[in-house]
Amino acid sequence: MDQLILASETCDTVNEVVCKPASVLELFELPTIDAFGVNRTILLIALAAIIVIGLLFFAFRDPKLVPGKFQAAMEGLVGMVRDGIARDVIGPEGTKYVPYLLSIFLFILVGNLFEIVPGINFPITSRMALPLFLALLTWVIFLGAGIRKQGIGYFTHLLWPPGVPVALKPLVGLIEFVSTILVRPFSLAVRLFANLVAGHVMLSLLLGSAGFFLWHAVTGEIALGRGAIGVAWFVLGLAIFLFELLVGFLQAYIFTLLSAVYIQTSIHVEH
Repeated sequence: MDQLILASETCDTVNEVVCKPASVLELFELPTIDAFGVNRTILLIALAAIIVIGLLFFAFRDPKLVPGKFQAAMEGLVGMVRDGIARDVIGPEGTKYVPYLLSIFLFILVGNLFEIVPGINFPITSRMALPLFLALLTWVIFLGAGIRKQGIGYFTHLLWPPGVPVALKPLVGLIEFVSTILVRPFSLAVRLFANLVAGHVMLSLLLGSAGFFLWHAVTGEIALGRGAIGVAWFVLGLAIFLFELLVGFLQAYIFTLLSAVYIQTSIHVEH
């Protein structure tokens, strides 16, 4: 029986059609470093943070009046977050939230782009714990901003917008509590997580299948006609590769934009 896909070294290469790993986690993790309990995901999270710090440090440690390409690119990203998100969405008060919004934008962007970095090929935001943690940070900040701005009465405005009839207040309060307090951080996290998981799986399947078919066609283990399948998968994988570059940027932008929108609704409850 011809082979189609090999996903495990322990497969029967003669009789097996499809082989699978013992655990799906093998697709996402490296073995834990036992001495410290550190796995691949933790190392990449730390690497993403270091890269963000390095980008900002080397871009602005000695800014030039006439910036070079690197400084100009970083100034463009900072200006986009500061002016296009923080100030345009939140208003004049948005300036104080620029460090947070810039940090999560760059961190998510770098983490997303790990998906297309050769040798890594793993977006850290495809693990639900990280998007959920970032979403909870935004949740704490926008609730804190509302309480600081309006006091404990913030929750009254949040749950019962002005003009709601008394008879509808219990229902409206329940809906607002669930949608704003409970669902909002979860939906913010899932949006980022789902998009990156989908892209990661697509790239892994396409490029992995392409490599399999091409290698076994070259070694003569399968017909050259089947090797053409590998070429097709590789071309499609490259198209998805370029698409995921755009997705990585857009998802970082959307997460940051929604974070600013949530903060704005806390500060300007009348909106």
